[in-house]
Amino acid sequence: MQLKIYQENAIDDLLTITKKLLGYSGSKKLVFKSPTGSGKTIMMAEFLKQLVDDREVRLPLGFIWTAPRPVLTNQSKEKLENYFEKSRALKCLFFEDLDDRKIGDNEILFFNWEKVRREDLIYIRDNEQDNNFPIVVKRTKEEEREIILIIDESHYQAQSNATQKWIKDVGPKLVIEVSATPQAVEQPDETVNVHMEDVKKEGMIKKAVILNDDFDNFIMEEKIQTQKLSGGSEELVIDAAIEKRQKLIKVYQKEKINVNPLVLIQLPDRKSSLEDRIRERVESILKNKYKISTEKDNNKLAIWLSGEHINKENVEKQDSEVEVLLFKQAIALGWDCPRAQILILFREWHSPIFSIQTVGRIMRMPEPDKGHYKGEILNYGYVYTNLDHVEINEDIARDYIPIYISKRREDYKPINLLSCYPKRHREKTRLSTLFIEIFLEQAKEYDLKKNIDINARKIDLKIISDYKAEDIDALAGTRIVGNRAIKIGGFDLQKLFDFFVRQNLTPFYPEDRSVGRVKEAIYKFFRNELKMQYTDKWEEIVQSILSDKNSRHFANVLDKAKEKYQTEVTQRESEMINIENWNVPETLSFGSEYVKENVKKSIIQPFLSDEKWKTEMAFIEFLEKSETVKWWFKNGDRDAIFFAVPYDNGEKRPFYVDFIVRLKDGRISLFDAKAGLTKQIAGQKIDGLYKYIKSENKKGKKLFGGIVTNTDSRNYRGRWVYFNKTSVDLRDNNFDDWVDLVL
Repeated sequence: MQLKIYQENAIDDLLTITKKLLGYSGSKKLVFKSPTGSGKTIMMAEFLKQLVDDREVRLPLGFIWTAPRPVLTNQSKEKLENYFEKSRALKCLFFEDLDDRKIGDNEILFFNWEKVRREDLIYIRDNEQDNNFPIVVKRTKEEEREIILIIDESHYQAQSNATQKWIKDVGPKLVIEVSATPQAVEQPDETVNVHMEDVKKEGMIKKAVILNDDFDNFIMEEKIQTQKLSGGSEELVIDAAIEKRQKLIKVYQKEKINVNPLVLIQLPDRKSSLEDRIRERVESILKNKYKISTEKDNNKLAIWLSGEHINKENVEKQDSEVEVLLFKQAIALGWDCPRAQILILFREWHSPIFSIQTVGRIMRMPEPDKGHYKGEILNYGYVYTNLDHVEINEDIARDYIPIYISKRREDYKPINLLSCYPKRHREKTRLSTLFIEIFLEQAKEYDLKKNIDINARKIDLKIISDYKAEDIDALAGTRIVGNRAIKIGGFDLQKLFDFFVRQNLTPFYPEDRSVGRVKEAIYKFFRNELKMQYTDKWEEIVQSILSDKNSRHFANVLDKAKEKYQTEVTQRESEMINIENWNVPETLSFGSEYVKENVKKSIIQPFLSDEKWKTEMAFIEFLEKSETVKWWFKNGDRDAIFFAVPYDNGEKRPFYVDFIVRLKDGRISLFDAKAGLTKQIAGQKIDGLYKYIKSENKKGKKLFGGIVTNTDSRNYRGRWVYFNKTSVDLRDNNFDDWVDLVL
C-alpha cells in the first residue's frame, strides 16, 4: 500500500519521539491522536517495523498490543500479520502462542482489556504452572528486554483504575495510547497528532457526513434540530435513505466504479416489546416496499445482532449484493466496510449520543488509493433519522458533521467552464519514495554494479594517538592527522554510514526520513543487483559502500539521482490537471463558524459566510442590487471542487478567483475582489486571468472580468471598477486604466 503524505509524516514523528523517549529513564507516555478512518493501525504497523529495523535503537524490545474487545484485538492482530507477511519484521502472538512464557525480541503479544478487568482469569491469577501474565512480564524483563505497551482505542478503558494499576504492574518502558479522541487523566510526555483536514485532503475519508439531506437543519443550543422529521415515521426515514442510495448507484455506474453502496440501519437497544415492533416494521417496509429481504432468492438484507448473523459473510466486499444491514451498537467499534455510506438511526427513549464511532462506519472512502471521486455526491456519508435532536458529544464529531448544507438552485443551467487544479505530490524539501525508483534507474545508467568492487570492504579509519606538540606557538594552521588505524563495526559503522548519507544529501534537509530513503535505495540496489539482503549482510554492505574504492561511485549516483529527483518533483509540483466542463458544485458543507446571509442571487442557497473579508461582503451587496445579474457564486480556494485558472510565477499555479457571475444576457464574469493591491502581489495572477479570458473567448465563450475593487477602500461608497488588462499596464494605487463596472 502506498502511504499517504500525512501517514508518512506521522510515522516519522512517532519514530523520532519514541527514540527520544526510550533514551530517558523511567516509564514514559506517548499519545497518538488520529481521526477515525485515517489508517491508525497501518501507521502503527509501519512505525513498529521502522522502529525494530532502526540500528540507532540499542534496546531489545518486546511489545504488548491491547484493545477494548476481543473482536477488535483479533482484527488488529490479523491486520498487522498481513502487513508483516513479507518483511517478517515482527511476530504477532496471542498469550497461548508465547514460547517459554515470555515475549521474545520483536514479538507482539495481543491482549484485550476484558482480561485486565477480570482478575479471576488465568491470564492474571497465580496457578500451578506459573503460566500467568505477571510471570510472562517478569521473564521478559529478566532477559533485559524492554516492553512497549500499545493501547488501541485508549479512550475506552485506559483511564480506569483497574487499567492504571495493571499498567503500573507491567512497568513498560513506553506506553503509546492510540485514539481518535484520547482522554488522558494526566498530560502525556509527548503527542503526535494527525489532523482531520489532512486525512480529508488525501481522500482517505469522506469530506463530511450530512444529516438528513434534503431536510432543513438548524442548530439550537448545540443540538441539531430536524424540523420535518421530528414527528416523522420509520417509513419516511427509510424512504429518504433508499432514494439517496439509488442516486449514489447512478453516479457510481456513471463513473464506472464497481461499488454497491450499503445502508446501515441501527436498531435501538431492546428495553421492551416496542423495540421488537420497530424491527418488525423496518423489515416489513424493506421487504414489501423495496423487495429487500433475507430470503434465499433475495439476500439483499443482512442482519448482525447478538446471536443472529444472517447474510453477513461477504457484506464487506465492494460489490456484495447486500443492500441493507440491520445492526445494534456492538458494530460501532472496529468493523471496517468502506462501501457503507448511509446510516439510519431511530428514536430511542433516552437522549441519543451522535458518536463518532458509530458515524465512523460510513466515513471511509471505498477506494482510498483513488481518493475522492469526481461525482461530489460520492464523497459524503449520509445519516437519516427521526430523532428530535442529536447531541454531538465529541470535538472530532463536531468538526466532521457540518451544521449547514447549501445546495445549488434548481434553476441553474450548466456553464461548462475550463478549470484546473494542482496534482498533489510529495514535498520538495524531503525525499519521497519516488527517490528510490530514481536512484535505482540512475544506478543502472551509471553501471554501478560493474564500477564497484564488492570485495573492497576495508575502511581506513585512523584516530589521533599520542600526539605531542613541542612548540605550542607553531600549532597555528597545522592540520593534525590520525596516525593509528582501528577496526570498526556495529554502532560506529552505523554512525559512519549515516554521516556519509547526510554528507551526500545536500540540498535536501538531512532529517531522518530523507536519510532513510537514501539507505533504502542503496539496500534495494544490493538486493536487486547483488542478491545481498541487508538484514543478513548489513555490515558487509556498509563496509563496501564506505570503502575508498566504492564510496565515490555511490556519491556520484546519489548526485545524479538528486538532480533527476529535483527536476521530476518540480515538474510534478507544477503539474495542473484540467477540468473541461467545470460547473458550480451541487452541494457545499459548512461548520458552525459560518453564518447565514440574507441574499437572493447566490446560486448556492442558503449562502453562508465567515464574514472575514469586508471587500467581498461589500461586492456581494453590489451584485444583489444589480438588475442584470442572474446569479453569482462565491468561489472557494481548494481542490477540483472550485473554479481556478492557471497562472505562472516560475511554476504553474491555480488562481481561484473570488466570484463567478452569470448575467441575464448569458455573459459570465470572473472577478477577484481586492481591497488594495500592488503589481507585486497580483501581477502573475492578473496575467493568468487575462490570458484565460482571451483564450476561452476565441473558443466562443462570453467571458469578461479581472481584479475588482472599490475606489473608496474604507467605506465602499465609491465606484466599483475592474482591471481587464495585463500587469504591464497596472500602476499601484492608480485607477486610470481601470474600467467602471456597470451591472
